[in-house]
Amino acid sequence: MGLVAVRRVLLAQFASFPVNGADLYDELKSTVAILSTGIPSLDQLLDSGLYTGELTELVGAPASGKTQVCLSIAAHTAHSLHHEVLYIDSTSGFTATRLLQLLQGWTEDEEEQAEALRRIHVVRVFDAYKMLDALAEFRSNVAHQIMSASRPAKVLLVDSISAVIYPLLGSQQPEGLALMMHLALELKMLAKDFGMAVVLTNHVTRDASNGLLKPALGRSWSFVPSTRVLLEVRKDPTGKPTTCRTASLMKSPRQPVGIRVELNLGDGEQDRGCRTTFQGGTMMEDAGGRC
Repeated sequence: MGLVAVRRVLLAQFASFPVNGADLYDELKSTVAILSTGIPSLDQLLDSGLYTGELTELVGAPASGKTQVCLSIAAHTAHSLHHEVLYIDSTSGFTATRLLQLLQGWTEDEEEQAEALRRIHVVRVFDAYKMLDALAEFRSNVAHQIMSASRPAKVLLVDSISAVIYPLLGSQQPEGLALMMHLALELKMLAKDFGMAVVLTNHVTRDASNGLLKPALGRSWSFVPSTRVLLEVRKDPTGKPTTCRTASLMKSPRQPVGIRVELNLGDGEQDRGCRTTFQGGTMMEDAGGRC
């Protein structure tokens, strides 16, 4: 075989070829699904819900509602959408009792509740290496499910990603940044390869220069999630926390940054008693009560 022929073979195997926008759009329509979170105002904020193939990050201080939103998404996905869910818990925040309470808010049928609970698979990990092991095992299981024509999981919840990464960052752990980006790559590949919606939680830190709150894990991590939502507690006139939360869009490929809505995390009937307000006066919806 001549050098020209060898060159042609190598180009065919390894070179990148341009793809036009129309073909990419057709591929997007055939592979992307939008999954409701079960929280109407959050769906509005996310432009209809969670998009498969993408990472969505929930950012907030302790008690801001991150775990509660994850539990709500898990319950709704398992019960109403009939999809399998993998829930990776790194903070011991997952409680089956609270999950059952959410399901009871949607259905009184105990068999339906039990069936939904069986669709939610919980893994507890407390360091980045164990999380990588869990993701590798999950990838193997999903591939096996696809081969056997059974329904693989469509939603992966990680609560919280910062709990396993943050201890690795700093001068004492020089490999921490590399491990963080390895985790990011694994999560993105799972989302893309298996058409999953991945939801992560992250905590907040205070900016040393201006004192404002910002998402943890630094600038490198900020490029990982496609969508970022900040959750904050709403307080009543006396300063007491309520079940209402403010959700603000910090990053999105589809919606304007700065949109803000309110959601009620008190029970299975999400958003009851909270307003849904879109910043700038574009849209305002009152659910009949204020917190």
